[in-house]
Amino acid sequence: MTPTTMKAAVATAAGARYLDVPVPRPKPNEILVRVRAASLNRADLVGLSNGGDKVIGMEWAGEVVELGSEAQGYAVGDRVMCTGAGAYAEYAVTDWGRAFKIPSASLGFEEATVLTLALQAMHDALVTHGELKRGQSVLIHGATSGVGLMALQIARELGASVVIGTSTHADKRPRILEAGATHAVESTDEGWVAKAMEATQGRGVDVTVDMVGGPRFNQVMEAAALSGRIVNVGRLGGVNAQVDLNLHSLKRLTYVGVTFRTRSVEEVREVNRLMLADLGPALAAGRLRLPIDARFPLAEAAQALARMTANQHFGKIVLSV
Repeated sequence: MTPTTMKAAVATAAGARYLDVPVPRPKPNEILVRVRAASLNRADLVGLSNGGDKVIGMEWAGEVVELGSEAQGYAVGDRVMCTGAGAYAEYAVTDWGRAFKIPSASLGFEEATVLTLALQAMHDALVTHGELKRGQSVLIHGATSGVGLMALQIARELGASVVIGTSTHADKRPRILEAGATHAVESTDEGWVAKAMEATQGRGVDVTVDMVGGPRFNQVMEAAALSGRIVNVGRLGGVNAQVDLNLHSLKRLTYVGVTFRTRSVEEVREVNRLMLADLGPALAAGRLRLPIDARFPLAEAAQALARMTANQHFGKIVLSV
């Protein structure tokens, strides 16, 4: 029987606190999951700073314990990987269409939880909005985050000919290559655009996923091919940029900004469906993986968030529940 209260990491005015809170109840369209592992994402820091006494987190894996009357395709006991809200807890609910069954018995909960959001977000960026085709070139600008590392793998899995990853950390660039990039460059080096052009034989990059934004955005456009597509996912370099509109027009570039925060439930279901159609077999075969940087028990969520804030991790940070 599901308990009425649970332990969770809650965003308070005093920071992340490990507290007793009510177990959420699933709406008709939702599933209730016994969380076994949750993973950290940079957006969780925004939730932490907002306070509001809400449970932090947006990505987890565990077992289905209850089904809403409209939830489709699941049974109690199914092992699932999910995105939603309230992940840093012993129980969490999500819309049935935001989750999917863990595709392999060999994929553990900790290994599964780190993949879900990255798969959904990066397939959406590269394929749905970036319109990536086999043989095209890809730039992942800011490639050492979990989503960045997944984007490298998806690009290679879907047949990209050249995959360039950028990082400001010299010790992390070799690991970009290990993750699937054909080239790794230093993005604060003024010559990185020339290196991208050289890697693409002077054509420029067909599809760019930009995690950085900020004042160097014109360099991203300089590295793009004619009629290239740039998809902005993150703004680690800042939310403001001066844009050379002449360059944007001369190259006939398409620039798209994406986020999950303004999508409907139906839109997120479609993101998940399209991702699984393209990447489900690769996921089941174990070809799409992310490194786990560190593991913390749920009670030490505050320490895990501090590690992410320090920005010294490579790969994902996981909470064991």
